[in-house]
Amino acid sequence: MKKIIVAIDSFKGCLTSTEANQAACEGILSKMPEAKVVQVPVSDGGEGWLEAFRAAIGGEIVEVNVKDPLMRPIVAQYLIQGDTAVIEIAKASGLTLLSPEERNPMVATSYGTGQLVVDAVRKGCKHIIVGLGGSATSDCGIGMLRAIIDAFTKHGNWDDVRELDDVRFTIATDVTNPLCGENGAAHVFAPQKGATPDQVIALDARAKRFAMASAKHLGRDCQNKPGAGAAGGLGYAFLQYMNAECRSGIDLLLETIHFDDLLQDADLVITGEGSADRQTLMGKLPFGILQRAQRHDVPVMLIAGRIADEQILLDAGFSRVACINPLGLPLDIAMQPATAKENIRKTVRI
Repeated sequence: MKKIIVAIDSFKGCLTSTEANQAACEGILSKMPEAKVVQVPVSDGGEGWLEAFRAAIGGEIVEVNVKDPLMRPIVAQYLIQGDTAVIEIAKASGLTLLSPEERNPMVATSYGTGQLVVDAVRKGCKHIIVGLGGSATSDCGIGMLRAIIDAFTKHGNWDDVRELDDVRFTIATDVTNPLCGENGAAHVFAPQKGATPDQVIALDARAKRFAMASAKHLGRDCQNKPGAGAAGGLGYAFLQYMNAECRSGIDLLLETIHFDDLLQDADLVITGEGSADRQTLMGKLPFGILQRAQRHDVPVMLIAGRIADEQILLDAGFSRVACINPLGLPLDIAMQPATAKENIRKTVRI
């Protein structure tokens, strides 16, 4: 009996990781009814982070009234298991919370993410794991810090915040960019959030001023640490102000679910993402899974809605690379969940 692990990332705007895994499972079992299929919801810190951790560790979903990136009231969720909280920043500060016309990283704020942190601390959490991905913001985490200051101090001074002294933070991201400069948060990511070229320059200058002031005040400077540029500089705020540990999102999740143990007697892993190309090999989720599986000599099949650089992906070690969409299929049809599920089923009938 073959054991096949299915661990597919979300197809953004189309399928969640769980939905993609289920479609693959159905496709495998239609061809090999006797196969043992292990479904693993996965995320690298962005969309699906909460869902993946809940599947891994259980826990309770907590709902909190917070502010969205434009300071409008919304309800956001995070996960509590024991004294550990898991936060997906996109739930409060995500790009998907805004319409395309509303996107403006000059004004979008991470305040709501700070409110999630405050709620977790007030509920007694001592370890807060934060998935950084999908943010609408480029505010260097200033909004988040303001929410924490507002909640825990009377005079609006960060130095008076004592409630975080015994709380440990771990941030999870596949982004290694620094805060500022041509590879920083503004230049690389702000255009995706609606920033014009002039706004990108203004945002980068704002980030530099904040980093200089923070370094002077705190006596350390984290702006060039890997991950500082993640989520519009939210990574920097966690590193600089909360001494957070920065981890690869997929590595952290795979450790948590004891993925290496699952691989012990596996015959095949199927992973995937919406679009796969040479950038997949730069720390993205399928590559993290491939690296683990290679240590156990388990072949890994990669599926995606769009494939480029196929030979490079094969040379990296994927045993098979397959596009789920037939040639010529219009994007708007390919993006329909029912279509994507059926194309995944067909693709994995190996």
